[in-house]
Amino acid sequence: MTSKALRILAAVTLWAGVTALGGATAAQAQPLPTITTTHACNTTPAPGFAACNALVRTDSGARSFAPAAPAGLSPANLHAAYKLPTAGGAGLTVAIVDAMDDPNAEKDLGTYRSTFGLPACTTANGCFRKLNQNGAASPLPASDTGWAEEISLDVDMVSAICPQCHILLVEASSASFNNLGTAVNTAARLGAVAISNSYGGGEFNGEQTSGDAFFNHPGIAVTASSGDSGFGVEYPAASRFVTAVGGTSLRTASTARGWSETAWSGAGSGCSRFEAKPTWQHDTGCARRTVADVSAVADPATGVAVNDTFNESGFLVFGGTSVSSPIIASVYALAGRPAAGSTPASLAYSHTGSLFDVTSGSNGSCGGTYLCTAKAGYDGPTGLGTPNGLGAF
Repeated sequence: MTSKALRILAAVTLWAGVTALGGATAAQAQPLPTITTTHACNTTPAPGFAACNALVRTDSGARSFAPAAPAGLSPANLHAAYKLPTAGGAGLTVAIVDAMDDPNAEKDLGTYRSTFGLPACTTANGCFRKLNQNGAASPLPASDTGWAEEISLDVDMVSAICPQCHILLVEASSASFNNLGTAVNTAARLGAVAISNSYGGGEFNGEQTSGDAFFNHPGIAVTASSGDSGFGVEYPAASRFVTAVGGTSLRTASTARGWSETAWSGAGSGCSRFEAKPTWQHDTGCARRTVADVSAVADPATGVAVNDTFNESGFLVFGGTSVSSPIIASVYALAGRPAAGSTPASLAYSHTGSLFDVTSGSNGSCGGTYLCTAKAGYDGPTGLGTPNGLGAF
């Protein structure tokens, strides 16, 4: 795992007028200043290992507070943007799979939820559990600052989307695909209805056999981030057994919806090198599995509020497809328990009318094709679109 001192600092300049990030009320439109971000995890994991897909804003605007609320999109903002009900998912478990330990996870989760008026979710009241990859409460992995940021982001997004859901945090001993996959199997065994995986690494020959075995859980919605490096495919998003989640820029707008979205330039997408095409995918520019399936906000310039105090100061603004994966996992749970033996990843393909189609933006160069360019209907960076209520999930 990388330390904070080894992270890669990236500057992003935004000159167009976009939405300022607000708290519990919708933000007002104004030009954003230059923003800077840092990767929470190493961006070049070794073969057989993954990196988390969280981007932390480091500019002063992301650390400032709006009146009585942190900077960044709030639970109320996300529910408004995606037309989600405030009730649902009661007692159902959303699992978060990450590597290493966040020793402050429960405490920071409590602050996030109380700040935004969400009900308490604790070990004591049975809402929150933190376990190692084998399902035991101890020993837990060694702590790590970057993965702790990822963990804080993930549990906060479950809270934001499905505040009545239970949260199961399963911490892998390392970021190897084998250990993370073991944690996924544990989450499935312990009754999660949705499992979010906000990490990725390079595709590898054999992923469709040895790797996919960890993600093949009929009747459970398994989501995976598409990546933060633009056009190109990561694993496990490439797995045909997961819902691959791309990313958007989400801004307020003077429209009936009240929000607008474009493809985020950093979202991963493309054509898998190895995975067979699922039967429910019908795009013609890729003979194998195409990434992504659906999407949600991921642009750090329009990022979300997250609370993290493990070697951090508290509320921060996060982006990356590490935001969008737990959002979509939680939307699945908000919609209710998937049918036994079903393939949740296929649902959106037969319910496209219950998604907001994202039709502009690009994440790289692919000859202008849909694999890297948003368009009407299916495209790589945003898949079929973003949630418009629960009908597609």
